[in-house]
Amino acid sequence: MHPAPQSASWAQLLKGRNALRSIALAGGVGLHAINVYIVTTILPTVIADIGGLAFYAWSTTLFVVTSIIGSTLSARLLERLGARRAFLLALAVFAAGSALCAAAPNMTVLLAGRSVQGFGGGILFALSYALIRLVFDEALWPRAMAMVSGMWGVATLCGPAIGGVFAELGHWRWAFWSLLPVVALLALIVIRQLGSIVAPAPTRSRPPYGLIACLVVSVLVVSTASLSSQLLWNLLGIVAGLAIAVLIARLDRHPERRLLPTGSYSLGTRLGVLYAMMCLLITAMTSEIFVPYFLQQIHGLGPLAAGYMTAAMAAGWTLGALFGAGRSGEAAERLMRFGPAVIVVALLALALMTPQAHWLHSAAGVASYCLALAGVGLGIGLGWPHLLTRVLSAARPGEENLASASITTVQLYATALAAALAGLVSNGAGLVDPGGVAGAQNAAAWLFGLFALAPVLTLLLVWRITGTPAKVPA
Repeated sequence: MHPAPQSASWAQLLKGRNALRSIALAGGVGLHAINVYIVTTILPTVIADIGGLAFYAWSTTLFVVTSIIGSTLSARLLERLGARRAFLLALAVFAAGSALCAAAPNMTVLLAGRSVQGFGGGILFALSYALIRLVFDEALWPRAMAMVSGMWGVATLCGPAIGGVFAELGHWRWAFWSLLPVVALLALIVIRQLGSIVAPAPTRSRPPYGLIACLVVSVLVVSTASLSSQLLWNLLGIVAGLAIAVLIARLDRHPERRLLPTGSYSLGTRLGVLYAMMCLLITAMTSEIFVPYFLQQIHGLGPLAAGYMTAAMAAGWTLGALFGAGRSGEAAERLMRFGPAVIVVALLALALMTPQAHWLHSAAGVASYCLALAGVGLGIGLGWPHLLTRVLSAARPGEENLASASITTVQLYATALAAALAGLVSNGAGLVDPGGVAGAQNAAAWLFGLFALAPVLTLLLVWRITGTPAKVPA
């Protein structure tokens, strides 16, 4: 096991050549994140225009599923094309998906566009993380992780504003068109700043296409089951999805075509515990995809206001990550233990407040609700940079590149599966039938209440990381 490096200063990351490279890496995540909050904000308006409420969660699920595919292929693209060309390819795919979404006449076409967007966004997302260990010294990794994660904070300012304004004006399609100039600007930055980065030497290994397909199928099975109004089919979908995940763990053993590093699937290893914690924390965060709908349907807020309130989760994550990145040693471990407890309290508060239609009628009610939303993100962000840094350090020698790429794969898989589960819980609790205000109120109580179990389980695991070390894969 490698000792955790001491963090360098922000000044070392944000000056000279490091500053230019920071802009390039942060830009990839920034575009992905801004798009997420644009769509989160405008989706209720889109549903009102073209229909498809039962497929509400599918907009996120399909986006993230194809992001998984893109992220798992990113290491191969980096080896074959180099950093600059791989980034430009990802930007072109993302732009094509955005244009398709903007022109969508119905939910089917919109979901197709979101799938294309997700593929490009997944490559961008993974490349931004994977290049951290190639362009920065190890002492800068926690700061760089926090910087890249911090782009979600920028997204909380830009995304809801862009999406909310266009939705309020009745022109939600222009929210997608507005992404294209950003893509063009980022392409110019990438051309100038990433050309000198030397990518890892190409290998003869092939991406584990079969395992990637299994990941996709496991999520889609749960998503499809969520469309049924019968509890039996819902439960069968969950069982089938988890069974496929277990199958992946059993099959992912080929030394030259691994999906995740050695030891990733066992809670008896340090790496396995780290990945499990990542999945549980992401599950708690994914509850946000329904927040704009709840705020507009139950509390009567407009798209702009609902979008900005929802963005409080990501803002809390950013603040927590920026604060936590500067801590090391025992201080960092205390934050990793404290964070999940904050999330539990915040989600239970949301489960109580969201169904009450009168809650946001006062300034105190609005403030308490925003505080609860921010608390979910804050609890994740406090320990997130150190969690990711430990993933890089826990990998077996020779699997460092795989560990870098796997951060995004695990994060996106957890998001996709959690989005599918959120859709299943919400639909099962009455979001569509009986629907309306009553259906949304019941769905909100069940969604936040059940998802509070995720940080509870994280509390049980965190001591494996900050207490007695778990077994490291040989």
